[in-house]
Amino acid sequence: MVYQTHTLSNGIRLLHVPDASPITYCGFAVNAGTRDELDDEQGMAHFVEHMLFKGTSHRKSWHIINWLESIGGQVDAYTTKEETFVYATVPSVYMQRAMELLADIMFHSLFPAHELERELDVILDEIQSYNDSPSELIYDDFEELLFADSPIGRNILGNAESLEAMTSQRLQAFVSRCHTTDQLVFFSLGNTDFSKLVRWAERLFTVPASQRAFLREAPKAYVPQRQKSSKDTFQTHSMVGNRAFALSHPDRVALVLLNNILGGPNMSSRLNMSIRERNGLAYNVESNVTSYVDTGVWTIYVGCDPKNAKRCLQLIDKELERLRTQPLDARQLHTAKLQLEGQLLIANENKENLILAMAKLFLQQNYCLSDAEIHERIMAVTSEKLQQIASELFNKESLTHLMFD
Repeated sequence: MVYQTHTLSNGIRLLHVPDASPITYCGFAVNAGTRDELDDEQGMAHFVEHMLFKGTSHRKSWHIINWLESIGGQVDAYTTKEETFVYATVPSVYMQRAMELLADIMFHSLFPAHELERELDVILDEIQSYNDSPSELIYDDFEELLFADSPIGRNILGNAESLEAMTSQRLQAFVSRCHTTDQLVFFSLGNTDFSKLVRWAERLFTVPASQRAFLREAPKAYVPQRQKSSKDTFQTHSMVGNRAFALSHPDRVALVLLNNILGGPNMSSRLNMSIRERNGLAYNVESNVTSYVDTGVWTIYVGCDPKNAKRCLQLIDKELERLRTQPLDARQLHTAKLQLEGQLLIANENKENLILAMAKLFLQQNYCLSDAEIHERIMAVTSEKLQQIASELFNKESLTHLMFD
């Protein structure tokens, strides 16, 4: 994928992917998320994301909502453990209009107190809704176990006690501390000429240069955990996993390939074939990999009838043992590589997801991988490397287990 970059005098980086589509995706990626919160700020990053749309020195919340919707566009945002994304989707002829709104939101938000009180109720309702979905909740609870007593293990939504203590001044302080210009990337995908985009950015993103004055806290030493919680649910929800590779780890692509073989989105994954197709024990079984800047997470999730839970875990152990002890032959490895490459090519047809993924990588690593580089890294993976990773991460003694029953 061809891309263009530029750094403004205040340190804000620009990332542009030329594309002939009549639609433009553009926005800010901020290197600030849940793990950057202080102990009494749990939920702050996510709260800030909500409040960015509640009024600026130039616009009321109603005007923010309608500025792009009135021309058929939309603005959206989300928060992760390490990033905040605020972005717009518009017909390309309105690219400058979108940049103006995004600049206003990012640099001139007021976090009005009356809007804060109203939004608090919305987020508390969001938390309750999340708690009512154990198949989603288990992912956050699992990371709390995996990164016990570390900021990166905290729930993104926070908790009622910390959220009720939020004030406009505290939100502003978080933004000043974390949303510094050296931690901002403005990204875009569309058919706008890059030189024109740079000129617009130089005119609209006129904020003083600022630099982050703190380092992120590294996760504490890992100790495998086993925990069972009682939930009022018809299914048993189980998760097994381990800490995994960071975003820049040389074996991250190999781990993604290994995970795809084990329990990726394909119906032919080993876990799906074993648990669902051959034995009919569960509707949903999957494995996932998430990479952070200095660590990562690998998980297996299965939701099933309580009477099948023990058997599902036995079959999971069996598949992990196979990958630890039985190397893939040349044909299996070649098929797995073709499958992953095809999935990535199809996924990249979703332009929104493509530019968001590229923006994340550029934000954290200051580069993006080309299609040729991705192909080269996938094809370089050996059967021995996959078995080595499986032996390291799938070791029974190092796994954390969480069950909702």
